[in-house]
This record gives sequence, C-alpha cells and structure tokens, in this order.
Amino acid sequence: MFRIVPDVRVVIDNDWAGDPDGLVALAHHVLSPSNKVVGVTSSFLSPMFGPNAGGAERGSALALELLALLGRPEVPVASGVDMPFKRTRPLSAAATMITDVARTPSELPLVVVCGGPLTNVAEALAADGTMASRFTLVWVGGSVTDDAEYNRDTDSEAAAFVLAHPELVIRQIPLEIYRALTFTVAELEHSLTSTGELGAWLWQRFVELPLPDFVSVNPIWPLGDSAPIVVTALPEHPATSSWEAITETRSVCTAIDTRLVVGDMLARFALHEKGAPGSQ
Repeated sequence: MFRIVPDVRVVIDNDWAGDPDGLVALAHHVLSPSNKVVGVTSSFLSPMFGPNAGGAERGSALALELLALLGRPEVPVASGVDMPFKRTRPLSAAATMITDVARTPSELPLVVVCGGPLTNVAEALAADGTMASRFTLVWVGGSVTDDAEYNRDTDSEAAAFVLAHPELVIRQIPLEIYRALTFTVAELEHSLTSTGELGAWLWQRFVELPLPDFVSVNPIWPLGDSAPIVVTALPEHPATSSWEAITETRSVCTAIDTRLVVGDMLARFALHEKGAPGSQ
C-alpha cells in the first residue's frame, strides 16, 4: 500500500454554526492524509441567522463533535468573539491559536483556510504584523465583480484589512468560482446519507440549519467551502485549478476541477465509514 504523508499544516477557520458546507469541508480536510490539521477556529455568524451572541461557541461545539466522530478529538478548537473586527480589543482565543501555531517551529509550511468572515485572521495580523510572513491564507470569499458576498460582507472591515496586507500570501477563491461546487439537494442528501454515520451527521446539520423565514431553499446547494482542498490536500496542477496573480502576494482562483474535489470528498467519507486506511 502506497503512503501519503502530510506536507502542510492547516488551521481551519469558519463560522461552523452557519452553512453546514463548512463542516463538510472540515471533515474532508481532516480525512486528507496530505494535510496535518493542527487547529480549528470558530468565527461569529452573520445577523441573518439571528442574534450573534453565542454563535462562535455553538460553532466550536459542532466542530468538536465532528472531530470526535472523525476520531480526531485531540485537534484543538478555539472560539472567536461574536462581533466584527476591532483593532483595539484583546486577542480572542481563536486569534491566539492562529498566532501560537504560526510561531511554532515546524518543517511543514502553515496554511490558514478560512471559509467565513476574516475576523479571526484580521485580529491575529493586527496584534502581530510578523504573522503575515508565517502562513499562507486561503480564503473562500469576495467577488471578482463586486457582487454581494456573505463571507466578505459579514465583516467587511476585517476583509479590507486582511486583503490590504502587503506581506501576506493570499489565495482567494471568489464567489464566481466557489459556487460552482454545487449539488442538488437530492444529490446532497443521497451522497451524505450513503456514507454512514459521518455522512448522516453532516446531513442532519443541513436539516437543522436555522434559516430565517425570508430565505427559501432552491433545489441546489453549493459546497463552496470545500474549494480550498485544491490548495492544501490535492496537488496543485493546471488540471485541478487555475489562478490569476493580482499582486505579488495575492492570487485569485479562476477555475477549479469540481469533479476532482467532490469525487475525492465522497471517496474519503466512504473509506472512513468502512474503516479502510485508504492511502493514509
């Protein structure tokens, strides 16, 4: 059996109590043998999901539950604060985790994957500017045509602060690309509930999602937070994704092999259910 070893450390940041596509992506990252997930951080929810209070902690609880289900309860989880970025406040537990991991010597490079607002990343950079040279940020967010976009608009000040940082290497996956990772709701239910306990747990998060009354669900659902897997866990290659340089340190994804991402995700979920080591 061939063996794939970790070649990157990953901290995964998301608003876990919001759209469950973040939890699907977390499971995919943890089950990918070329990733070494060293931390999980939780950010606050948009007011569209109701009062902010407790959203980050609820997200942390969900991440902990999922990590236990994946057999990785040792991965640390930390919560951010339930409000947008402010430069003057003390570091949250989430921002502290990012800075602590970034300062930890390692032969493996560090990637911070953010599938939500950039609040926790902004706090870490504001507290210590040297953080910018210690990790690469992969962010699911923004729009090349400046359309409304949830992750940017939930904390626009954090997004502006992070994207303006000249020394931070940023790989941005915008709305126009991440929404291509789309399932029909029927496909999503069938695919997840066919992969045993893990998939059933993930599907239940979709069923229980507290959507506001003004939001109606159409027959498709994007799993956009899975897109960063082409940077962290799958080999970067012109066949998997394409990128356009915006500055010396920032590039924007222009195309992604959605079949590769979805195929790998569902295969890893199925192998996990079988208890098979796969290529790990």
